[in-house]
Amino acid sequence: MDTPNDEDQTLDIDVETKYPLLPFEKQIFIDVQEKDALLIMAKGINYDKVLANIIWVYNDPGNLVLVLNSSDDEEKLFTTQFNLPSLPNIGAEREKTYLEGGVFFVSTRILVVDLLKNRVPVNHITGIIVLRAHTVLESCKEAFVLRLYRQKNKTGFIKAFSNSPISFTFGYSQVEKVMRALFVTELFLWPRFHGVIIKSLKSRQAEVVELQIPLSAKAAQIQMCLLDIMNYTVKQLKSINRTLDMQEITMENCITKKFHKILQSQLDCIWHQLSTRTKEYIQDLKVLRSMIINLIHDDPVSFYALVSKYRTPEYAKVNSGWILLDSADQLFGAARGRVYNSRNEFDPEHCPKWKCLSDLLTQEIPEEVKKKGKGKLYSTKVLILCQDNKTCCQLNNYLLMGPNKYLLYTAFRRDLTINSVCSKYNNAKKSLPVKTEVKPNSSSAAVDDEKNDGDDECNSDETIKSNYVLTLSQLPVKAEKSADESIFEPLSQLDDLNLTQIETEKPLICIQTFKQNGNVFSLGVTLETLRPEYIILYHSDMSAVRQIELFECRKKAEEPKAKVYFIIHDKTVEEQAYLTSLKREKQAFELLIETKGVSGQTLNKEKPLVIVDMREFRSDLPSLLHKKGINIEPVTITIGDYILTPDICVERKSISDLIGSLNSGRLYTQCTQMCRNYSRPILLIEFDQKKPFHLQGSFVVSTDLSGAEIQQKLQLLTIHFPRLKLVWSPSPYATAELFYELKQGRKNPNIDEAMALSSENTADDMWYERYNILVHDFVQKLPGVTSKNITRIMNRGQSLDHLITLTKEQITEIVENKAEADLLYSILHVKPKSDKSKEEKPYGKKKFAGKLFKTAYPPSAQAHAAASVCGSRAMAPAAASVVLFRVAVAASRGRLAIITPRVVVMDSRGFSAAAIFLAAYCLKKRKQSRIKNNLLDSS
Repeated sequence: MDTPNDEDQTLDIDVETKYPLLPFEKQIFIDVQEKDALLIMAKGINYDKVLANIIWVYNDPGNLVLVLNSSDDEEKLFTTQFNLPSLPNIGAEREKTYLEGGVFFVSTRILVVDLLKNRVPVNHITGIIVLRAHTVLESCKEAFVLRLYRQKNKTGFIKAFSNSPISFTFGYSQVEKVMRALFVTELFLWPRFHGVIIKSLKSRQAEVVELQIPLSAKAAQIQMCLLDIMNYTVKQLKSINRTLDMQEITMENCITKKFHKILQSQLDCIWHQLSTRTKEYIQDLKVLRSMIINLIHDDPVSFYALVSKYRTPEYAKVNSGWILLDSADQLFGAARGRVYNSRNEFDPEHCPKWKCLSDLLTQEIPEEVKKKGKGKLYSTKVLILCQDNKTCCQLNNYLLMGPNKYLLYTAFRRDLTINSVCSKYNNAKKSLPVKTEVKPNSSSAAVDDEKNDGDDECNSDETIKSNYVLTLSQLPVKAEKSADESIFEPLSQLDDLNLTQIETEKPLICIQTFKQNGNVFSLGVTLETLRPEYIILYHSDMSAVRQIELFECRKKAEEPKAKVYFIIHDKTVEEQAYLTSLKREKQAFELLIETKGVSGQTLNKEKPLVIVDMREFRSDLPSLLHKKGINIEPVTITIGDYILTPDICVERKSISDLIGSLNSGRLYTQCTQMCRNYSRPILLIEFDQKKPFHLQGSFVVSTDLSGAEIQQKLQLLTIHFPRLKLVWSPSPYATAELFYELKQGRKNPNIDEAMALSSENTADDMWYERYNILVHDFVQKLPGVTSKNITRIMNRGQSLDHLITLTKEQITEIVENKAEADLLYSILHVKPKSDKSKEEKPYGKKKFAGKLFKTAYPPSAQAHAAASVCGSRAMAPAAASVVLFRVAVAASRGRLAIITPRVVVMDSRGFSAAAIFLAAYCLKKRKQSRIKNNLLDSS
């Protein structure tokens, strides 16, 4: 981003260009010309002027420039503007055309074939321009073309353009992926809030009048019902999918235009795993969103026809059940109330925006033209902009027919049942454009005939025509006489809206969509050609507003300023959707700016490096990491398998290796070493990409260990090592992507330090070096000792002997937590009580309960110790520590007959190996005796 000092300089840049540019466009032109870069601009601030000047610079036989990934509208616009030749269909002729030079718009599929067949002189290509860069990924054909181009041509330029910043926010590091696929290193961001753009657009601004139109009472009630149903659906969707990431599926995003892209990015990869109920909720969200949008855009008759389709037994069987809610009943009742009155007569209400639009065209604009006195009404040009072809057709028919006639005409087209009509529609019935006479009690067949008579024409208008040109047929003052008489007429001399051929002495009214058939440049062309004095935004659109701003700034000084009327429903989803689109784009640019800042800091740094253990080269992961652009350093290390950073150590386990490590106890030792030497140890559990991604079934879990046992042992592992992170990966490809993300913005590991670390030689920056490792681990396993108070105990305590002699108050002072101190004191001082009730029983069958002593330590500690005694070897060193401590302490005090106090040595290194061995031996013998008695009882 430019600094404020740079802004003043950029506004004074004088660059000679073929087509005039605004100050910020000149700066963009210079930046793109100097470097290979990806240019991301805000919606509505189109790059067509900048691209036109770049094409003009290179449009010479001495250059060969190829333009990729362009839409049909973009290709048509620039090909017509520069009279560019098209490539022939035959390969040999294309080869000759490439040699002639110039600028060519070429399809990616054809260019890939030509590059592979060496028809293109790659070394002589001046450069490649990529449009719609947000669609370019590593796996697409555009990236393939650029890869083939860069292999043979290292000097040619690559320039990429995009107008969709939000597209770069979906997925992880999307902008970095696109830049890698494009082979560019520079990123230029030009949001609407850029200082240079703000200063440029403030030089000349149109006069804007915002007209806030409230919804009718019934329409507001329908909106409230729909929002309630959508809120209920979103909550149900999240409640049954608590494990899924659904942060983006919110009420605010449900009403935006990009909702389908949000759903796609969130759920496409797991769609096959979703339940039928979840898919029903998602489908219902799409239905409800279309209904709430049609409430704002459609007339009441069309909306009632749409709602009626969902109140059928067939739809009730396939939806999630929202039509059974009370809000749904109110919705259907209010929708019918907008069309029929209390006497069940056809009496629909008018759209609130119709009256406002009619007043502007027949009263306010003509009066303002007369007040100015400079221009005349017959030379006035008005441009009406709306969202889609359907609304465009609706406004055209409304202005030509009048509201009453149009609503009655729409009712017959939509096949609504009309038993009687209100008196004000009597005149409208006589002039309907249908062949059959309208009767109050017409049969359904008659209605079908009448509907089909006019349906084809309107359907063609809705699906094909995206613009209409009207003019006034009489003086506006006469419009007040009758609501059914229209003062507008179509302008029949136009076929393709060639505005340069218009010659009329009446006011010109052009109705057009924001994008004609998806062409983003159509509005700019219409503004430049028609040059309207008045612009009416019937719907709100962020891109259209900015294109009008650019059009006003490009006007000459002697031209009058345009007046823009912004018609919007106040406190509705229309207003909220417009504000949400602004907010989402702003957030997208802020994320891109932050990403650019981080990537800019890492450009001058060394290439990412990962230390890999030599034994790991049996897997595919090292080669996949190298393919990601990460340097691999193969060494023999004793701790971990992959060292990503000085803090991150990863131990990779396949499912079979994980089961073996849990059974043998090797995993416990490995985790202990990682936690001692690295602040961020990670246990990576990697699945086979050809097998299911879950611990169920015979495909994954072996016969000697069930999935539940694996989960239990992993839970014990996380309890013993709180800092250890468990990461699950479905395949080596996902692991490579994860490692690449973890390396972003972090330092590379030190090879010498990683090789020097071992189980005996720990890291210098860890606190373990100040204590005896065995004592530290032993104390850490005691009940009441946590990761928060272990440091205080080790610092303030002298030895294990000293710890036993402390009183409860002294331990509380050291631990600084009364509950934890009580627990630690009880494990050290509470005397075990033998179970005398069992000793007094007469001779006979004995059933051992499995408890030698009743102690005060918690059941969890007893469970861990019991598991270690019974053969759970994976956790034996940790889980049995409580029992061994009690045995050792008892031995030291002479309470265990088989072990004498002389065996136990209480020094700074803890209990001797002999004491622990003898204690374990006693427990093992007692276990064997218990098993033997049980066998005798069973026989």
